[in-house]
Amino acid sequence: MTKSKQLAGLLLLTSALVFPAAAMAQDTGLQDAETADETTLADTAAPQEPEDEFEEPDISIPGGEIIVTGRRTRDVARSSAQVVSVLSAEEIARTGEGDIAGALGRVTGLSVVGNGNVYVRGLGDRYSLALLNGLPLPSPQPLSRVVPLDIFPTNVVASSLVQKTYSANFPGEFGGGVINLTTRAVPEESFVKFSAGISGDTETTFSNGLDYYGSDYDWSGFDDGTRDAPPALQNFFDSGLRIGDPAIDQQEIVKQLGNPNLVLVQKIGSIRPNFSGGVTAGTAFDVGADGRLGIIGTASLSNKLRTKVITSQNPYTQDLQLDRDSRNFVTDNRVLANAMLGFGLELGEHKFRWTNLFIRDTLKQAGLGFSELLLDGDSLITQNTGWYERQLFDTQIVSELEFGDLSVDLRGGYAQTQREAPYEYEFVYVRTNQDNQDTGDIFINVLDRQRGSASVAFSELTEDLYYGGIDVGYPLTDWLSATAGYAYTDTSRFSERRQFLIDGDNIPPGVGALRPDLLLGDAVIDYYNIGLSEPTQTDPAFKADLEIQAAYAKANIVPLFGVSLDVGVRYEDAKQTVATVQRFDQPFVSLANTALNNDYFLPGGTLTWEISDTLQVRASASKTIARPQFRELIFQPYTDPDNQRQYIGNPALTDTRLTNAEARVEYYFDRGSRISVAGFYKDLESPIEPYVSIGADTSFTTRFANAPGAQLYGAEVEFQLTKGLYDWGGWFDSKQIVLVTNYTYTQSELNVDAGDTTRIFTAGVGAIDSDADLFFNDGDPLTGQSDHLVNMQLSLEDEDILQQFTVLVNYASERVTRRGTAGLPDIVEDPGFTLDFVARQELKLFKQPLELKFEARNILGRGNFEYQSTGSERIEINSYDVGTSFSFSVSAEF
Repeated sequence: MTKSKQLAGLLLLTSALVFPAAAMAQDTGLQDAETADETTLADTAAPQEPEDEFEEPDISIPGGEIIVTGRRTRDVARSSAQVVSVLSAEEIARTGEGDIAGALGRVTGLSVVGNGNVYVRGLGDRYSLALLNGLPLPSPQPLSRVVPLDIFPTNVVASSLVQKTYSANFPGEFGGGVINLTTRAVPEESFVKFSAGISGDTETTFSNGLDYYGSDYDWSGFDDGTRDAPPALQNFFDSGLRIGDPAIDQQEIVKQLGNPNLVLVQKIGSIRPNFSGGVTAGTAFDVGADGRLGIIGTASLSNKLRTKVITSQNPYTQDLQLDRDSRNFVTDNRVLANAMLGFGLELGEHKFRWTNLFIRDTLKQAGLGFSELLLDGDSLITQNTGWYERQLFDTQIVSELEFGDLSVDLRGGYAQTQREAPYEYEFVYVRTNQDNQDTGDIFINVLDRQRGSASVAFSELTEDLYYGGIDVGYPLTDWLSATAGYAYTDTSRFSERRQFLIDGDNIPPGVGALRPDLLLGDAVIDYYNIGLSEPTQTDPAFKADLEIQAAYAKANIVPLFGVSLDVGVRYEDAKQTVATVQRFDQPFVSLANTALNNDYFLPGGTLTWEISDTLQVRASASKTIARPQFRELIFQPYTDPDNQRQYIGNPALTDTRLTNAEARVEYYFDRGSRISVAGFYKDLESPIEPYVSIGADTSFTTRFANAPGAQLYGAEVEFQLTKGLYDWGGWFDSKQIVLVTNYTYTQSELNVDAGDTTRIFTAGVGAIDSDADLFFNDGDPLTGQSDHLVNMQLSLEDEDILQQFTVLVNYASERVTRRGTAGLPDIVEDPGFTLDFVARQELKLFKQPLELKFEARNILGRGNFEYQSTGSERIEINSYDVGTSFSFSVSAEF
């Protein structure tokens, strides 16, 4: 801070004698604390420099903006009546992350698992809630009802808020916390910004990879129609007949399925670098006497390649003796396209926001796996090709109206997500290694499921979500304000998966040695009568619905100066159903249905005591719930392309109930500097846990069950220091250091007593009560929970121009990903320690400012490790080298 700034601060003195409770902001939103210019008589006698004001991030949540405790500071994390962490656009930029999930991974107590699944304090993504401008979003992922946050590029987000204590204005599914993204709205001035980037990593770029042709437009993430269901297959889908019906021409369907562009995998000698580009533009102009209309739009495209050599092993005994040892060479081509068009209107004190968002995330995958079957002595080559489209469209309108002291918020929206995965091919070639066989040294696929097999699957998912809500707030007195609201959500999902096994008839080994596109040639199909069978015909399609009607009331009370109580209760009535959809004229009788009809009163309160201008304490308690996700309920197999895990749901799952408590101390000792210490506790009734079952071929299938109960507790410490270096003089005159570090310690344990049961669904039988100790061990930790999480950011920044150099450190200790059953140990992931570096620099070229950004990620080359261990023996489940990635980008704003 310069001396002139310090002098200006000393001149800004206030003095007033007020009723103690007048410190409270009189709105359901983030008030200008200028209405609460309170000081004591001592302040009048001894004037002090006022607290620093901070630029307010744009935040849009249910129930208005954030209630503040009454201090002049505009640091949202400090002044909020709840425990929140807010990443502004500038803080997101400092992390250098391209998507919001990566940026959130730097927040205290948060970790990112898989592709964009954010865990809060060790609780899985089912216990987190993701909102966009205060409205819920559907998920394009079959495995999740929560949208994966890695599909949100940072350029569409104005702020990200994480609230860890429950308040009644948020939905009741609030186990770990809520993550609210606010999109950009009204720009301060007109602008156009162009950006372009290039990147690569040491494991992929300029190294060998795999690919298949696909279609002409694969580079864009859009198919040109090549992957549409062929006419013969579509006619079969429309007929209502089963694949074995004599009227179905199986050979014609197989002929049309055998497109060489979709099954012929080729080696790429040198994989190109990744590329990305985007444009963002906005303008604003006056409307009428006191109105301002803003328009902002953005569009971007990124195309990234990644190669993994995965070690995957399968045991057949409890002491982890191996049955299968595999190395899978996989190349993923991920294309992310997004566009946003937003309109913001400010009319006096009224604000209107209309946001339209489109995101398309496409994964093109080619893989070759090499396996040794140690018991049988056979060797396998498995070829996989896939194309996975995830798409989100969302349109929403938010009105924040102010009528004097009365505030009214109206929110409404519609969102649709889609996922399509056509032509998921798998070909397995077998070498028997038998000396007494003429072809014992050749990989053969005769399509008999003994010495070779082939399959193809088509799946699609569509989820629609309608939302409407109203929130009304009014200050009843100068020490009491009240907010009440109603919300309605209706979510419906349709999911269908049709898998076909390609069956041969006495194919000789010489023909079976042909590569996949020739093996499915027309002449071979006709001569050897190659046909199809459908293992998914029992329950190929499901429809799931979740309707929630909710109402809440809450109050913010200031009984004493510096003390505030934010307390409320929410009532939710929910109907959740899953039912099979008949696809055949003669359907099977299915028992795989779910009908949950529950209602809850969910109270929550947070007490904040501002002991002094620099010290405050908080205490909170609440009850919340977590409902089963659709994928966890649907009794339908699904393979995750990211890790090749197979999942199947359990229609007998029930809701999880949580009791939450937290206490926190926060100390603010300088501008932008603070330290906080917190302890938290959660009691979970019937938590949902994934476990693995083992098939006849020793392959793993992940299933789900309610554990009897669990507790989770821990502590977190956060430290932030902003230190100006102007006293150093010279080059440091305008520099500052920003240090942000946090540590979270978490412990959890399952409670499983003798006689406890859990309900497991069995095909053809239905749900039956089973002993819980067959699936869970008493005292085991919850899945996804790391004992230790550490994040650190150390930045050297210039206060006058854009110049930042940031070192980022992240550490997460081991965590269970899936429960082992039948005496097998749990499957454990070890994220470990990662080190990143981000540099941003402003540079002028022909008087035009440019922003340059350089990133080095995973500098130490930490790999991905997922394994099972008995202590003396360890096998790898999903382990591979990640490598170090580098990227360079440039942007120009006009």
